[in-house]
Amino acid sequence: MVEETEVKENETKRSGRKLGRSAIGAILVLVTALGWAFFYTQKGKSCPCIQDSRKYTGIVEDCCCDYETVDAINGAVLHPLLQGLVTTPFFRYFKVKLWCDCPFWPDDGMCKLRDCSVCECPENEFPESFRRPPVGLPADDLKCQEGKPEAAVDRTLDSKGFRGWIEVDNPWTIDDETDNGEMTYVNLLLNPERYTGYIGPSARRIWEAVYSENCPKYASGEICQEKKVLYKLISGLHSSISIHIAADYLLDETKNLWGTNPDLMYDRVLQYPDRVRNLYFTFLFVLRAVTKTKDYLEQAEYDTGNAEEDLKAQSLMRQILYNPKLQAACPVPFDEAKLWKGQSGPDLKQQIQKQFRNISALMDCVGCEKCRLWGKLQVLGLGTALKILFSVDGEYRPDQHLQLQRNEVIALVNLLNRLSESIKLVQEMSPTFEKTIKGLSLQPAAKLLSSWKRLWETVVGDRLRKVPL
Repeated sequence: MVEETEVKENETKRSGRKLGRSAIGAILVLVTALGWAFFYTQKGKSCPCIQDSRKYTGIVEDCCCDYETVDAINGAVLHPLLQGLVTTPFFRYFKVKLWCDCPFWPDDGMCKLRDCSVCECPENEFPESFRRPPVGLPADDLKCQEGKPEAAVDRTLDSKGFRGWIEVDNPWTIDDETDNGEMTYVNLLLNPERYTGYIGPSARRIWEAVYSENCPKYASGEICQEKKVLYKLISGLHSSISIHIAADYLLDETKNLWGTNPDLMYDRVLQYPDRVRNLYFTFLFVLRAVTKTKDYLEQAEYDTGNAEEDLKAQSLMRQILYNPKLQAACPVPFDEAKLWKGQSGPDLKQQIQKQFRNISALMDCVGCEKCRLWGKLQVLGLGTALKILFSVDGEYRPDQHLQLQRNEVIALVNLLNRLSESIKLVQEMSPTFEKTIKGLSLQPAAKLLSSWKRLWETVVGDRLRKVPL
């Protein structure tokens, strides 16, 4: 009897020691889990990748304005003025060649929706003045602003001298104007930039070709400033297009329900700080082009035959070009004078010019009509900005006066409006995603604690139940 008692006591001691070791192990595991949970929690509070990088502050890289100023000026001044300007008849109609062969590969694009097609204007809809033969603008009376007071143009000139628009090649883009027989006018208000259902290899291949063949991704310090600028412009334009697709998305095809797709906007753009920064950069670059050529744009004749609307267009243009708030807050959005320095400058410009011309040619490969329309318009707008800021083609004199086609001005203004709208959407949507990100940053800790709590209850509870009393 004594021996049996001793055996039971020994078994109890061994079980107790096992329980002690198990309990100590479980406690150590739980303490470790708490440590990791605290680490994740603190990381969610302080890691710039989670929170701070999505708060855009300070000077926009390679520009002369900060993010806060851009948001304020865009929201209060530029966005409302541009929204009004692009609805006027002059800026509403865009001349484009929609039917064209891809020079790089057979087009196999497929459009999922009828929204992929473009509604073309009948001839009696667009302004009669657009059908007139172009009249050259007097080059002697028009100068491209160089950001210097002495380059200003005398504004007392007779406005009749500026009727019509010159037809001149843009060295930065493939010129469709030479094929006037295949050009058609499109009402941009009837063909908004939105989701079209354009999917598949053709859609992906366009952007892959743009990035891989013409402006490959760069590593810091391994590429010259000029090529970096080209990459950022394309990236910013890409971001803007993605934002507009997400902002006007077909949520329910059976009900024809359209609205914002915030998840798509986050997945495509907002989760990548560089893409947002490049959007701001592109916006300021194009804004600089518009303000630099303000004398030209102010004196141009926005003639569509509708006197009231034409005066409205001219008034809105002047309000943008000479807005005191914009001039005070961001007088020179981008400083182009720092580029093309050194002996290799001219050759480098020719090289980048050729790359951008290839990008403009790629727009003929877009398999969706509406996507092709907006792709051509915005690439032409970007090419026009490049022409204004770096307008000296290799074969021209450095003092060559700026001349613009009517279609270039229409594309430039509509591009600036698209970028302005994208900036506004980023500003409106970012706070929502910041809250979501903060919540997600705490989830790993909560899940970790919950898992280890269950493990503790399983291991320790099971051991306690097995220990004989």
